[in-house]
Amino acid sequence: MKHYKTEQEHFWAGEFGNDYVQRNKDQEIIATNIALFSKIIAKAPHVNSIIEFGSNIGLNLKAIKQLLPSVSLSAIEINQLAVEQLKAMGDIHVYHQSILDFMPDTQRDLTFIKGVFIHLNPEWLPMVYEKLYESSKRYICVVEYYNPTPIELSYRGFEGKLFKRDFAGELMDKYPDLTLIDYGFCYHRDPVFLQDDLTWFLMEKKALYA
Repeated sequence: MKHYKTEQEHFWAGEFGNDYVQRNKDQEIIATNIALFSKIIAKAPHVNSIIEFGSNIGLNLKAIKQLLPSVSLSAIEINQLAVEQLKAMGDIHVYHQSILDFMPDTQRDLTFIKGVFIHLNPEWLPMVYEKLYESSKRYICVVEYYNPTPIELSYRGFEGKLFKRDFAGELMDKYPDLTLIDYGFCYHRDPVFLQDDLTWFLMEKKALYA
């Protein structure tokens, strides 16, 4: 078995991650993601390249491709089964590795993470914040469960696998040149485009584009 730094990496690279891939294949998710990302991308003009941290099978990227057909897409993903499906999409650069091992090699116009910060070991968040920031040429988007203070919750009967906090706020505190462009909330009881109860935050490296 590959050596990872944290138990959370083993969790998502292994059997639970495989089961997650099988549970989350519903193509209707793409429609809900189109509704979500249309709001975000409308606030982020001139995006020609995007990298997603923790893409799973690419349902977010498929939605974005519908909105930006010519965009250059990249993905970081730890799970082998998910990577196989990402590669099958074609025309996407896939980094098959843990986010903790990823080393930014070039900047994209937009970097984003959706439903992944919540599953990372909180001790490693500052490192991942840095990778997300360094990978961005202009925009950063965070779509996660939000809580004003850090808390841990049980996740499908497992402990140490789900954490909530103000991820975007911590990013902006760490990098003062980041400016909040917009934010919004997704509600799990939306009658048309339901998501989890996610809050999204779009930030810009304002000092470079003032």
